[in-house]
Amino acid sequence: MKARLGSLFIVSVIDILGFGILIPLVPYMGVRFNAPPEWITPIMGAYSLCQLVAAPFWGNLSDRYGRRPILMTSLAGACVSYLILGFANSIWWLLVSRMLGGFMAGNISAAFAYASDVSEPQHRAASLGLIGAAIGIGFTLGPAIGGVLAGNDLQTANFLLPAMVSAGLSVLAIALVTFMLPESNTPELRSRRRAGPRAGPIRLLLERPALRLIAAAALLVTTAQSVLDSILGLWALDKYGFGPRTVGLLLFCVATLAVLTQGALVRVLVPRLGETRLAIIGVLTFVTGLLIVSEAPGVEITVFGLALCGMGVGAFTPSNSALASKQSDTHDRGAVMGTYQSSSSLARVIGPFASGPMYAALGSKAPFLAGACVALPAAWLIWRLRQRLRLSHPRPAP
Repeated sequence: MKARLGSLFIVSVIDILGFGILIPLVPYMGVRFNAPPEWITPIMGAYSLCQLVAAPFWGNLSDRYGRRPILMTSLAGACVSYLILGFANSIWWLLVSRMLGGFMAGNISAAFAYASDVSEPQHRAASLGLIGAAIGIGFTLGPAIGGVLAGNDLQTANFLLPAMVSAGLSVLAIALVTFMLPESNTPELRSRRRAGPRAGPIRLLLERPALRLIAAAALLVTTAQSVLDSILGLWALDKYGFGPRTVGLLLFCVATLAVLTQGALVRVLVPRLGETRLAIIGVLTFVTGLLIVSEAPGVEITVFGLALCGMGVGAFTPSNSALASKQSDTHDRGAVMGTYQSSSSLARVIGPFASGPMYAALGSKAPFLAGACVALPAAWLIWRLRQRLRLSHPRPAP
């Protein structure tokens, strides 16, 4: 199990690193192409819209044909999308790149399903936290690398070089999957999947009330997070005059806390608090961070608020993912995790499509305050889940 998780960890870091490199660049590319904020953030949301459509599809394919083929196929598609982005000369090619990248983003749900395959139930939260930490590392190092490669002057920024580096990392990840990652979804398990009942996302949510609560909580928190992520570059450019390099380095510092939370603190806190309590704490911490950012008078307070956001998401995400995985059986784990990821994908559509117009119409504070209001009810949903789990698994009488 440790060897497989170690290999998956390396592949996930390299894969998300390639994606993370481009995070601080897309808003600035939109500005260079003279697009207004209400156009730029929806282009970022188009990626998630396509991912929303594709995630259950990839999850079911990984259940039927194995995790490795899905990982390699989606990585190859991501590579092509990076090349299109690097050579984009208009806002429309930028949109095409993001849509293709989103449709080929089946690697995330496949990676979580792989981690669930090779983990015992009692270790699943820690394993998913490890993959979450790998994703966090990619999101931590990627923006800093992308910002440094692009430069800090919007007029002279080089967007081709970071895109080529991302494409090269995708090729490296494909090679690592080929030679380092054995298949976790064995032919025996796949035969069970084909013999067992097949359920789509809607049916899974209708049949499993606990999964509905978990997915709804993920929808709310991730919507607020995507509002923050999609507007941060434009907001920092307007408020502080920050270019791609500065924003990339800022994201690097803040995301480090999220990585440490997912990779280290979750392993310590889950045995003591349980997934539900830790998820609730994560939501409240995240909401507090958003409120601080909305009212921050300077850079220092802004960084503190963003750090709380990172820690909150770092606590919430692996805890909630573990709760979702416990709603699956061996034969439908990929479908359940794909459905769960679909809720996050839907959130990443809603957030960017709302943040730009909100920013333009209501002012710079509006996206952060709206994000806090959206995320807060997720704590109540997880509390309801906790009550449901207590009723279905009462403690034995002394």
